[in-house]
Parts: sequence; C-alpha cells; structure tokens
Amino acid sequence: MNDQIKIKSALISVYSKEGIEDLARKLESFGIQIISTGGTYDFLMSKGINAVSIESITSYPSILGGRVKTLHPKIFGGILWRRDQLADVGDVEKYEIPSVDLVVVDLYPFEKTVATTGNEDEIIEKIDIGGISLIRAAAKNYAHVVVVSSSDAYQTLLETLSKSSGYTSLSERRHFAAQAFSTSSHYDTEIFNYFNRKEDIQAFKQSKLSSVPMRYGENPHQKAIFYGNLEAVFTRLHGKELSYNNLVDIDAAIALIGDFTDPTVAIVKHTNPCGIASRSSLKEAWLDALACDPVSAFGGIIIANGTIELETAEELNKLFFEIVMADGYENDALNLLKSKKNRIILQKNSFEFSQRQFKSVLNGVLEQEKDLLSEQKADFQCVTIKHPSPQESDALVFANKIVKHLKSNTIVLIKNNQLIGCGMGQTSRVDALRQAIIKAHAFGFDTAGSVMASDAFFPFADCVEIAHEAGITAVIQPGGSIRDVDSVNYCNEHDISMVFTGIRHFKH
Repeated sequence: MNDQIKIKSALISVYSKEGIEDLARKLESFGIQIISTGGTYDFLMSKGINAVSIESITSYPSILGGRVKTLHPKIFGGILWRRDQLADVGDVEKYEIPSVDLVVVDLYPFEKTVATTGNEDEIIEKIDIGGISLIRAAAKNYAHVVVVSSSDAYQTLLETLSKSSGYTSLSERRHFAAQAFSTSSHYDTEIFNYFNRKEDIQAFKQSKLSSVPMRYGENPHQKAIFYGNLEAVFTRLHGKELSYNNLVDIDAAIALIGDFTDPTVAIVKHTNPCGIASRSSLKEAWLDALACDPVSAFGGIIIANGTIELETAEELNKLFFEIVMADGYENDALNLLKSKKNRIILQKNSFEFSQRQFKSVLNGVLEQEKDLLSEQKADFQCVTIKHPSPQESDALVFANKIVKHLKSNTIVLIKNNQLIGCGMGQTSRVDALRQAIIKAHAFGFDTAGSVMASDAFFPFADCVEIAHEAGITAVIQPGGSIRDVDSVNYCNEHDISMVFTGIRHFKH
C-alpha cells in the first residue's frame, strides 16, 4: 500500500447541493479533474465549474428514470482497481477505465422521507442504490481512494488536502472509509427498520449518528456517551451540561408526566417520583408535590406539564434543584429561574417517542414494548362487596398511574390527587407498604381515608391487613394470586373496597 497518494480525479454524485459548489471549486484549484452525474453535473456546469459527465465515460445515458446512472464497470473499475496489482493495472489499460481517486457522495434522504410522508412509492424511490454502492466501493479500496460520504466531512477533506498539497495518507483514507461505512450501515439500518414495521424479522438493529460525550457515566470513574439527538426532545435554555444520571432521570420524568392531563408537577429522584400532585394551577401542584417529601426533593428534577409563570417560579426558586423542565416559561419566570448559574432549565419539545425500549443484558440485548397502559375506571373489576366511591375511584386511577413509574416492589398511597407516601425497590411488598406509611406519617400526612396502589398482586392478605390498620379505604392491584380470596375476604370483613385491573406494572 502506498501511504501518500495525490488525488488527481474526483467523482461527485450528491443529492443535496448545499456546500458542493465551494468544495468543487477547491478541488478544481488543486488541479483535480471532476467527474459528475446527472443533476450534480448540471449544477456544477451552471456554476462555471468544469466537469466530465458520467455518460461521456460509460457511453450510456441515465436510464430507468434515473435509477441507473453510475452502475457501470468503467465507473466502479476506476474506483476499485488496486494501483499496486499488475493484473488490475492491465485491466484498466485494456478497457480504458479512467482512474477515480476521490468519491464524494450525498445519499438520497431516505430517513427524512420516511419522517415526512407515508407514501410508500415515494419512500422506496429514496432508497439510494448507486450512491451507496459508490461509497462501499471507495471505502473498500481506501488503500488507494478517498471517500466522503456526508457533507459534514467536506471541511475535513479540504483541510486534509490543503495541509498536504492534495495528498492523503493511508491513516487519513482509512478514517474517511470508517466514516463511510458508518454512513452506509446507518442507511441500511433505517431501510430495514422501515420494512420491518410490517414484518416480524427478529433482528436487533439500531443506529444513531449523533452523539454527545457525557462528563462521566453513572459514577465519575465511568466513561459515557449519549447517542441520539437531544435537541429534538428538549431545548436547554440555561445551565450546565447534562450528565448521564440527568438524562436517565429526565427520561423517567417525561414518561411519568405524560400520563397526566390536569396541571401537574412531579419531582423525580433516581428515576423514582418522590412527589407529584395535580391541581387547578401549577403553583398549587408544585407546593403539594413538594409537601410529599421535601427532603428527597432537594437536588431533584422537577417537571411540569404546562407553562411556568412567575408565581410558580418564585416558589420553585426557594428550593435547590438540579433541573426544571416544562412546556414553556413566561419571560419573567424564566429570568428568575436563571438566577442560579448552574441550574439546568429545559423546555420540552413535542416529540413522538418510540414505543419500544431495550437494555444490554449479559452478552446481548433485551427489547420490549414500553409499559404504556394506564387503566381507567372502565377497566376496574370490583371484587369486594363495597365499591369505591367516585372520589376513591378517581384517586385509584391517579395512584395506578404513578405506581407503574416506581421501581418494584412498590406501593403508592394517594389522597386528593396527591402522593402522600410511597415505598419502592423493596424485596418484599410488605416492606414497600410499611415504608410508604412511615414516609407519609413522617411528613405529616394522615393515611386515614387514603387509597393504595400496588404494582403486582398480593400473595397473602398481610398487605390489606396493614392497609386497614393505617386507615386506607380503597385498594387497586392487578389480582392474579392463587390466594386472592384471602385479601378479598379480609377487605369484605373490614369495609375496604378493592378493584382488580388484570395488569401488572413491574419495573426493574
């Protein structure tokens, strides 16, 4: 392999013409001959940039409505021939194949087309064939050819050529090739995932080109990177860079708040809601969410499902918290919240999240549907003699929305659309209930008249026994234990209403 190679000819075939005029003029200034296709050729010629058309090399016009332009031995031979192989040199001379030292491609925008239309004919036409083939061919032959597969790399190419008078090194070409295979693999992944929407091919394929290095991972000794486009999800209006743990908590907070339509504020700590309330205003919702557990709220993440106005911001500003996220902010509220230098202020954007989630486990990946079910009163099966009152039914719906967002085993206590106690991450459901009651009492709440939600069934009657002792009057749980009757009988004997949903909400 010859390390230093001078570029003498370049093939340019781009969908988007943005930036290509400047690039082509620079290449021309280096004395590089430009070969080009259809629309790109016409564009360059209209700008006064000399180019050789593909048709003049192949003696074939663009055919099949533009589907076939570059797929020809004289083009791919010019890219793939090995300059240090005598047999390849002989073939190139015999068949009069012009050499191509640089390939510049911008692919048809398949991903963007899928996002903007449901017309399958239009989507299929945006599957690039010639461009992706050019990229792979040039990248494979990086020993002799430079490949640029995205306009993002135009400036890097120019800097590389400028510093070495048109020459490139083997390591530089290999780097461009790696970027090209990243482009092509991402492109193919998006096409597969589009087709697999209507199929059921069991293959895990995900690709994210955007990335953001984190300050560190879950702990300072762990390195971390986020792959994806955060700007699509929210706009950072103020504050320091986000951390790994911040993003995990933000993800949990957005999922939680999405289950509520009334003015609601939630406080999240280590992905668990430690305070949440729905009220007629965000200010009232914030004050009651904070009252749930003002100790845990310190340094937490606050999320609201509306626009934060000044009077709410004034109350928020009294507490130290890391992040606040809302649908919007009035100007005076935003200016007040910005008074703390490092406080992170995020504005939530309208974004459609995937309905699937995955995590690395052992030597592979687990993928599942997200838990998007949120049972309503119509889904309740009352299994006790006493039925919940309308107010209790509303509270049970509220409680059941929250319980699925806490780590199992978990119990939630609710009163008047306010979380008053919760136990989560316990190995025993009894311990989760006791923790919830202790926390409620610790912060001055009377559990008498409250309702209880459990993420899974009660294997024994002990939970409803403890609930009765605490004055809890209504219970919601999935049901499904072989000893459900024990809990039902106890509730009947002690005037407690209980409903089954048939839906478990484990979260690990």
